[in-house]
Amino acid sequence: MTPLPHDRYCDEIAHQVGRLRSVVTSGADLSAAVPTCPGWSLEDLVRHTGGALRWAELLVRTRAEDEVPEERVPGGAGPDPSGAAAALDAWLAESGERLAATLREAGPDTKVWGWAGILTSGFWARRMAHEITVHRADAALAAGLPYEVAPDVAADAIDEWLQIVRYAQRTRPDDSLAELRGAGRSIHLHATDTGPEQNAEWLIELAEDGVRWHRGHAKATVALRGPLTSVLLAFYRRLPLDAPELEVLGDRGLLEFWLERATFG
Repeated sequence: MTPLPHDRYCDEIAHQVGRLRSVVTSGADLSAAVPTCPGWSLEDLVRHTGGALRWAELLVRTRAEDEVPEERVPGGAGPDPSGAAAALDAWLAESGERLAATLREAGPDTKVWGWAGILTSGFWARRMAHEITVHRADAALAAGLPYEVAPDVAADAIDEWLQIVRYAQRTRPDDSLAELRGAGRSIHLHATDTGPEQNAEWLIELAEDGVRWHRGHAKATVALRGPLTSVLLAFYRRLPLDAPELEVLGDRGLLEFWLERATFG
């Protein structure tokens, strides 16, 4: 599928930063564990996300030709001391504003280093929009707050994840992703709360030459059905498959096999 317009990603980065800031300032316990990111506290999650925003901003602003170590990003570690919600909120706000402004100035086609074989600023707009969208879900789940995401963003996040899997299979031949090969197995994702115009269904085929996928309805070895946001969170391993709003039809073991291997830390 065609990615969303560049400005849409920039708008979504700003929107998601605002929503994540609302978690920080909600009175949530910043030392609370984040169940979907084992070993992290809510503050760790926010610092990771803000640091990633600043890292991407530096890459695009400097038109980096190679990867820049994260420790070289000014202000990337966040404010001192820990546990200060107001300082963390201000730092996160600045991080988001800088990235959105830099991406808007660069447009989608500026050449810059990227880790998925797409060497443009547009890659970073899309990647960071989905990075913060999913990590905002981690924060909301940890704080016991509601979570929702716009349907076009949720669907595009699934598209991008599948493209990353394809890229990783080509570049990491010895990775566990190599096990996601072999003709005759397929996965169907089906959002039950969208209309035909959204086309929020996917067929994923585990082919011998790597994962193949397209949008549309089809029978498969296993199907995951539910509201689009829930399908997104389950596919990103943020929601258990036995969540009440989800339904798994067919070979559940294949879906679990996929989720165990289609992960990158």
